[in-house]
Amino acid sequence: MKSLPGWLRLEATGEILLTLHVQPGAKSTEVAGEHGDALKIRLAAPPVDGKANAALLGFIAARLDIAKSAVMLKSGQASRRKVVRLSGTTVEVVCQRVLADD
Repeated sequence: MKSLPGWLRLEATGEILLTLHVQPGAKSTEVAGEHGDALKIRLAAPPVDGKANAALLGFIAARLDIAKSAVMLKSGQASRRKVVRLSGTTVEVVCQRVLADD
């Protein structure tokens, strides 16, 4: 397998970590490409009362076609830079579906 993008890490436990740069309050929710060593995601949800975090986790689960319970915010609760933990999927699926054009 070719090398992984900088925003994607496979842990020894088999869990996958995504490093994200999140832009809340955007016109639409979408993957906006790479932002340094993170994957930039624009969210239509506002950054209040955890709405952006909930929208982010829901968007990732839907994009990867996995259960919402398989997507967990590991760090960055109140930050634009977040690390999300995934289970129940593979690196290949993540690369294919996250970067797919809608």
